[in-house]
Formats: sequence, C-alpha cells, structure tokens
Amino acid sequence: MNHIIIVESPAKARTIKKFLGAKYNVKASMGHIRDLPKKTLAIDVEHDFEPQYEISPDKKKIVKDLKTLINKWPDTMVWLAPDEDREGESIAWHLVHALGLKKDHYKRIAFHEITKSAITKALENPRDIDINRVHAQQARRVLDRLVGYKLSPLLWTKIRAGLSAGRVQSVAVRLIVEREREIEAFKSEEYWKIDCDLKVKKGEFSAELNKIRNKKAEVKNKKQADKILQDLNKAEYEIKDIEKKKSKRKPSAPFITSTLQQEASRKLGFSVKQTMMIAQQLYEGIEHGQHHTGLITYMRTDSYNLANEFLRGVPKVITKLYGKEYALGKPRVFTKKAKGAQEAHEAIRPTHPEKTPKDLKEHLDSNQYKLYKLIWERTIACQMPDAEVDVTTVTVSANKDYELEAKGQVIKKAGFMKVYVEGTDNPEDALSDKDKILPEMTEGENCELIKINPEQKFTQPPPRYTEASLVKKLESEGIGRPSTYAPTISTIIQRGYIEKQQDKKLYPQEIGIIVNDFLVKHFSDIVDYKFTANLEEKLDDIAEGKDKWQPVIKDFYEPFEKIIEEKKKSVKKEDIIQEKTDEICDKCGAPMMVKLGRNGKFLSCSKYPECKNAKPMKEDQEKEEKLKKEYKGEKCDKCGGQMVIKNGRFGEFLACENYPKCKNTRALSHALKVKCPKCKNDLVEKRTKRGKVFYGCSDYPKCDFATWKKPVEDPCTVCNGLQVQAKKNLIKCEQCGKETETDS
Repeated sequence: MNHIIIVESPAKARTIKKFLGAKYNVKASMGHIRDLPKKTLAIDVEHDFEPQYEISPDKKKIVKDLKTLINKWPDTMVWLAPDEDREGESIAWHLVHALGLKKDHYKRIAFHEITKSAITKALENPRDIDINRVHAQQARRVLDRLVGYKLSPLLWTKIRAGLSAGRVQSVAVRLIVEREREIEAFKSEEYWKIDCDLKVKKGEFSAELNKIRNKKAEVKNKKQADKILQDLNKAEYEIKDIEKKKSKRKPSAPFITSTLQQEASRKLGFSVKQTMMIAQQLYEGIEHGQHHTGLITYMRTDSYNLANEFLRGVPKVITKLYGKEYALGKPRVFTKKAKGAQEAHEAIRPTHPEKTPKDLKEHLDSNQYKLYKLIWERTIACQMPDAEVDVTTVTVSANKDYELEAKGQVIKKAGFMKVYVEGTDNPEDALSDKDKILPEMTEGENCELIKINPEQKFTQPPPRYTEASLVKKLESEGIGRPSTYAPTISTIIQRGYIEKQQDKKLYPQEIGIIVNDFLVKHFSDIVDYKFTANLEEKLDDIAEGKDKWQPVIKDFYEPFEKIIEEKKKSVKKEDIIQEKTDEICDKCGAPMMVKLGRNGKFLSCSKYPECKNAKPMKEDQEKEEKLKKEYKGEKCDKCGGQMVIKNGRFGEFLACENYPKCKNTRALSHALKVKCPKCKNDLVEKRTKRGKVFYGCSDYPKCDFATWKKPVEDPCTVCNGLQVQAKKNLIKCEQCGKETETDS
C-alpha cells in the first residue's frame, strides 16, 4: 500500500520524513488549501449561512500535485496530520473535500510533539475528523467574514476609504484607546517617600517611614516633609518590634500560549508574532548533530497538563543537573484550566528535557536559543520543590509620633528559584537581584540616625499596554484564543490603528481613535468585552458538541444586519469626520471645514466639490513655513537640485524638486540645544518611517542614544543628567529618576 502523510509545513514534513523513511511520502499543504473568496461575501445568509469555499489560487498547484500522487496507486492511504487544534482539524476536513478523498482511503492522526515515538504512536492510533471542532472553526471564520464584509464598507462611506473592522481586533483597539484616555485624564499628585539610614550594634540598615501617630504615613507636599524631617532629625530611634516569618513560594505553571507570549515579551523583548514564529520553528524540528527532531510540544495550547511520560523522566534530569534535593518525589500537577480552554493538549514543554539549552546552543540561532532556554527552564522549575524564604519585618519607633519599617529576606532553600523566577510587568514588583539581609538586632535596642533620605515623587497613571499586558488582559476577559492573539495585534498595528513605539508600549493613532469611537457609539455589541467573550464561549460549546453552529451565527447576524442598514441611512459622514471652523475659503468665501484624509486632518471648502480648495491645518501651515525657512538652500546630494518640504502619510520629509527624474528623499532632523548624555554631541529631533517623532544623537550610527521623550535644555540639579518632558507638567531625569512639576 502507498502511504502519504499530509502536514501543513515543509519543515514539519522534513522532520517526519526522517523518522519514517521511504515507506511514507510526506507532503506539505502549506496551511489551508481552501478558503472563502476574497472579493465576495461568500456566505449564503439566506440558507443557513452556508460558506462557499474555493481552492485558494496559490494552492491550486499543490492540490493538483497531491491528487496526481494519490491517484498514482489505487490503494493509496492518506494520513491527514495537521496540528491538533480547531485550525488543524479544519485543514484536514478541507483536504478531504478538495482532494475528493473517500472514507476508506484517509485517516486522521494527531500528535502534540514531533518526535519519532509520538509519530509512531499517532500512526498506530488514527481517529476520525472531529467535525465539532471543524464547525467551531467554521463558525469563527463565518462570523469574522460577516463582520468584516458588512462593517468595513460602512467605515469606507462614513469615515475613510480603505478602513476595516474585525471582531476581536476592534475590542483590542478599544482597550488601548480607553487606557490612553485614562492616562490623559489622570491628575498626578505629589507625595514624599522618606527613608532613614540607621545603625545598630551589629550593622546598618534602611527603614521607610510607615506611620505617623498610628496612621498610615501620607506625606503630600514639601511643607509636610520638611516638618517631618525636623522631627526625625531630633528623634531618638528604638527597635520596637521584630517579626520573623517563614514563607514558601511555589513555581509558576508550565507555559501555555498566552503566558509564553507574555514572558517572552518581558524577558526577551520579543513581539507576540516573533514568539510564535520562533516557537513554530522549535516545534517543527531543528537539525542537531545526527538528529532532526521537534524540540518543544505544540505551542498553541491553553492546557497546563504535562504527559505522564515526561513527569516520570524529569526527576532524573533534575537530579543529574542539580542534585537529588531539587527533585520531587511526587510530580507536581497543575489542575488550573485556562479560561475557555479549548483542547486537551499538553502545556508547552521540551520534548526531551535531557537536551539542555547548553547542549543545543551551537545548533540554534540566538533567538531560538533564548526561547528554548525560557521554555526549558520554566518547565524544569515547575517540577522542583518550593522555595523557602525567611522574611523579617522590623518596626522602628522615632519618639512617639513616628514608626518606620524595614523588611529583609533570606532565601533558605532556593528550590525552583535555582533555575527560574517568573518576570513581571511592573519592575518594582520584581525580586531584587541581591536579597536584602538585615543585621542582627533585638527589641528595645537603640538605633543611631546616619542619614535621612527624602524623595519627592508623583503618582503615576495606569501604564500603556505592551503586547504582553494586552494579551494578559484579552485572556482575562475571555476575548480571543491562543491562536488569535498574535494575528490580532499584528493586524491592528498593520492597519495603523495603533503604533508600537520604541518603549514597547502600544499607542492609539488618530484613525484608530476615530474608528473606535464610531464603533462604540453605533455598534456597542461588537466592541463590548462581555459580548465578545460570550461569543467565544459559544464557539467552545460548538467545539464540544453542545451547540450547533448555524443558530449561533443567526443570533448574531440578524440584529447586526438591521443595525448596519439603519446606520447606512442615519449616520452622516460629516458628523464623524467634519468640524466647522471660523476660517473662510480664500477662493469662494464659503466656510472651511476640518476633514479627515489619508494623511490626517486638513481644511477643505464646505462647497466641495464645486470648490476644491484644500490646505493644511493652521498649525500644520505654520509648521510647514517654519520648516521651509529652516531647510532653505538644502541641496540634493544626488543631482544637486533644491530639496523641498513634502507632506506624506507619516509627516513631513525632504524631497528633490526634480522628481520624478530624481527620487531622492531624506528624513527631517532638527538640532536641539541639548547634548547627548553618551557622547556629548548634539541631540536632534528625528522621525520614524511611520512619522513618529523621537530624539537621537546627531552622531548616529556611531552613537545609538535615543529617547521618545523630548529632552529638556536644563540638566538635572541632583546628578547633572539628561532631563526629559515625561508628561505635560512633569520633567523627569533619565539618570536618577528625579521628577519636577512645571507650570506648563
């Protein structure tokens, strides 16, 4: 009998081929081979929302070649081996239909890791295609197509051509826009942190002011701080109480998709998309020595389960590497289930725990090594003992009115912390690299004041989302699933709705805010967190066979379609993107209106199209005139022509006047009256390719200093470091962190 195994990717095919040899012909479908046509809705809304699939144009040759190979022998058995999730199940189902496979001539196999034993076991235990998972994936595809194809044209007519909306993407944009508005509305309040350096017989330590007259210390301004400093300078200090507690810390659960994305962002600086791409490479297989095998289990999962075979073998690995005291007698089981978990997968783990990151380093590129190391360490650590920590809290009285507190900890048994400690989104929550150990002291012992350290601080707004914290938020709200996070974030960045800046934070862009506000006002369900999460739960029910997919689509579509038709008539474009101004058209005398174009806002005559007068906004005009003066006489370094100011999608730039004969362009840069803190050359204002302003050294690339915050001319009065405009009314030192409020 002729055997053909069909997987999604060539890399996966190569790995499996090396395990199975000549008996099996292993081919790649290159992902989905059938999909909905791009140019039509392709959903029969009148007949149970039947999708009208077609073989994708770029997959026709693959389908033809597979059919030829299958029909070459009458007794061919096709083994469908896409990944074991809804997407993979759907690919297998589409292959059956596209290739015209008969029931007795195909079998479905699945595995969570690409190793010889896993592939062999899968071939020995084929199963039927899980039609419930297929229906769940199909329902998601139909839902997203209906939203995209019905809502996007409305955005074109009411806001701007070329826009698009998506079910999960729109919710992600809403989260980012709402966080930005929280930040804008936030009013920073001054407060003071006061530490005292103290000395006892056996050493020195630092304690923070904790209570004033038995109430929590709240020092709100310099006047209050100065009064406290006077009192503390004259006070007598005494150890009032010493509390010692033993504490245990448990290791984090092994990685699932969302936690891997978050931790790779925190610790490695990877984007969500980058993490999934590298994880895919590790899953599909890496050549190392005489071997070619998958290094990690399947990376799209929301299960914390670990295979019994892995749990039996990992203590030997831990004992060999770290000693018997670091191995558990009984495996640690993580029973928590991720919200809305879909499949009974394993967690993400190394396929062969005995292959340490050090063993594989020479066979991996730097990013593959970093991600494998992260996965390996987290998985090994979860099967190691708890860490044991002694925590000491010392209360110091300063006369009768003030209490200070000092905390110290000593790790008595490292346990899992010998290998791995989870990262945090808030650096202040992270464990210190060096554990703080307090000197020996006794209750009633007197202390000597060495120094008081007052520090002016300001309350901070909630932080902007990073990719990691956005994934965490989406997951906590039950929005999207493991396979959707990476494409969701990539899509909203690609559309220009948000921008990921150099500080890794996600910033909403003007067009993203306008689209979000339109959707919130007119399509509240589409961007409602609970509504979107409930839809995900319904998709889960379909996957588990608890519900039919057509009624779920019908319940969503019928009210949605009515709203679309109503908004087509009731919403006027000018109410969304046009604002009246007092400015008069200098060509026909009619009022000028603010409109939204591809490059942002501009002024247009209200009598358009009779009068086609248009010009930049007043502030843009002033800026353009200023730039023209600044760059007057700038010559093209290619043809010697005059360089002129042009305005593009991402802002102003210099272009040769001899365009199109000469297509030379150059980014603008403005010198500041501030020196680079690294090399003392001038700092200049620059723009990214997407037009975002940042500030960098004029001696780039020799010096790579850059900051998103505008540098301030005056240096820090404490450390002489570079100060930046952290917020509208707040200046912050980049070096020592000193903050100063301003009037403007």
